[in-house]
Amino acid sequence: MALHDAPGVHVMSHQAETDAVNRGVGSCAALLLTAIATLLGACSSGSGGTDVTIGSGQSADPVTLDFPVFYVKRPVPDPEDEDLIDDARELRRFEIGADLFMRDRASTSAPEVNLTGAETEGLGDIRDLDVNYDGTKVIFSMRAQFIENADEEDQPTWNIWEYDVATRSLRRIIQSDTVEEEGHDIAPHYLPDGRIVFTSTRQRQSRAILLDESKPQFAAQDEDDREPAFVLHVMDANGSNIHQISFNQSHDLDPAVLPNGRIVFTRWEHHVDDNQFDLYSVNPDGSDLQLLYGANSHATGTVDPTTGAASIIQFVNPRPMQDGRTLALVRPFEGTSEGGDLVLIDTDSYVDNTQGVGANGGLSGPAQVRALPTDVRTIPGPSPGGRYRSASPLFDGSNRLLVSWSQCRLVEAGRIVPCTSDRLRDPNAVEAPPLYGVYVYDVPRNTQQPVVVPQEGFIYTEVVSGSQRTLPPVILDRVPGVDFDEELVNEAVGVLHIRSVYDIDGVDTAPGGIAAVRNPANAAYAPRPARFLRIEKAVSQPDQDTRDVPGTAFGPNRALGMRDILGYAPIEPDGSVKVKVPANVALSISVLDANGRRLPGVIGSRHTNWLQVVPGEELECAGCHNPNSTPPRAHGRAGLTTSVNSGAPTTGSPFPNTNAALFADMGETMAEVRNRIMCSGACEPSVDIVFDDYWQVNYNPLSTP
Repeated sequence: MALHDAPGVHVMSHQAETDAVNRGVGSCAALLLTAIATLLGACSSGSGGTDVTIGSGQSADPVTLDFPVFYVKRPVPDPEDEDLIDDARELRRFEIGADLFMRDRASTSAPEVNLTGAETEGLGDIRDLDVNYDGTKVIFSMRAQFIENADEEDQPTWNIWEYDVATRSLRRIIQSDTVEEEGHDIAPHYLPDGRIVFTSTRQRQSRAILLDESKPQFAAQDEDDREPAFVLHVMDANGSNIHQISFNQSHDLDPAVLPNGRIVFTRWEHHVDDNQFDLYSVNPDGSDLQLLYGANSHATGTVDPTTGAASIIQFVNPRPMQDGRTLALVRPFEGTSEGGDLVLIDTDSYVDNTQGVGANGGLSGPAQVRALPTDVRTIPGPSPGGRYRSASPLFDGSNRLLVSWSQCRLVEAGRIVPCTSDRLRDPNAVEAPPLYGVYVYDVPRNTQQPVVVPQEGFIYTEVVSGSQRTLPPVILDRVPGVDFDEELVNEAVGVLHIRSVYDIDGVDTAPGGIAAVRNPANAAYAPRPARFLRIEKAVSQPDQDTRDVPGTAFGPNRALGMRDILGYAPIEPDGSVKVKVPANVALSISVLDANGRRLPGVIGSRHTNWLQVVPGEELECAGCHNPNSTPPRAHGRAGLTTSVNSGAPTTGSPFPNTNAALFADMGETMAEVRNRIMCSGACEPSVDIVFDDYWQVNYNPLSTP
């Protein structure tokens, strides 16, 4: 007797392929559990898979947890369907047949309830589950019934829905059909104040800015020109007050809330030559955007036998753990059926796997470790320890995880068989379709028990627990006139302050040192290399139906995209610059020489990360970054280095041998001094390159028009 998946393919038990079945198990459920147990047994360390102890699943109730479990169940994707690709960069795709299910207890014996079947009728799609902090509601993304033969633009959009456990009611968060269809909304997550952060193609503020620029409103495409960019938005619990908080030119996805109240998310860095998923963090109002982890930690996957080097992985689905670490799924962009390995990352102490932060700067790592001791492969092909699709911490002090996991299986002579060491040594081994089920993994005991038994032909791709968890602190939106300069807010601008462009990863690279180039009496003053900062804004690209932009319009390097030059600001003699910049747009900068040309070498290196400020925000950077340093060093996170430009040595006096009218306060950079005295706080950029040597003793800045 055998379990069937597809014509000509059978699931076989492991003990002599048939022993467990031939003992005459009396029910289909018992037979399925036996097959699972024996298949999992094939993944023990003796056969090359894992050191995890797998529960047999033969008892009536192998694990019971007294809170509900929510999960997504969907048909196994057809490998021949080219539209169902497993690329993590494709967020808009529609995989028909998924529904959201609930069990009121995390138990194999608990009844399964379909929460969305009445809405989807088997023709919808579900993704991105999250439960509120008291465990009473689950929020998720749903795409309603597929319309046969309709084009993508005529299909239903992804919308955010919520299920209330107490009232057993399902509601769409955004009630207005018109507002709901403005874009695709996915990956919702509850904020501690009850609002919802999500990622969307709405691009609310970006479209408004296009209108201000007398351009048609459209959803900007990602930098691969695959689909509209999904970026972070926040809305009230009733779907009102939708506001865009991130302005990446490619996707920002998978938001969650860290224990400190900040939002952690995955950012697709695709500016210039980058093409990777890093972890970022931001306040709920969009202020203080920072790299959190991973810019130089991608070559940490399974060793690729064809190259002998570690494979490249991407960080997705970050979730906070109770111990303060961050749980993430690591996987390649494509090739592993959306499965991967689980890692725990010490994001408080590290910005990269071997680079510490602040007081931990001397640590060498590793910052990331496998969450579970399974031999999961992050390269295409069979994975001895199976693969994970999602994970959810239980937050009950037990250090347990709910995981969606598929064991390793192969297709052999038309049969699905377990992975053994002998079979895996066959270079022609063929990986079988995944069989994701839901399990509880107990980290201290190193055991894994089934909660939702896998079912051939279906996969359980996401799971969250309905357990209560501690509410993180609420980070309030900044208030104009209190937290931010009200005048800047009214102008819809922020301020960029770089303490010194000569500060390269914490090293003073100014010719003769910063103290020399800032002193007009020193020979290094006049020939100092850095003179102007060019401020650039990304030019959003429409889809081809809106306007088909020819490749020749981008010049010789399409990867650079299109940019508007917003203006120029003088770089002060100490390398500092402070200037107003537009808020709520993607910005970049270039350091120029006296002739307005980008400087060669490290100081003039292209800035490969988009910057942003919210209205009234001041973004301060210590300096610049060497992209070719060995080993690579991350930048873009506060506390990585201490500025080498200590600023003015005293209060009430000018910098040595400079104009007395430009008197400084201790610690101020020259840019701060000039902005305070000559611009009443923040200077405007110039539309042209203009140089005035106002630091010379005889110059009178107050007489300048």
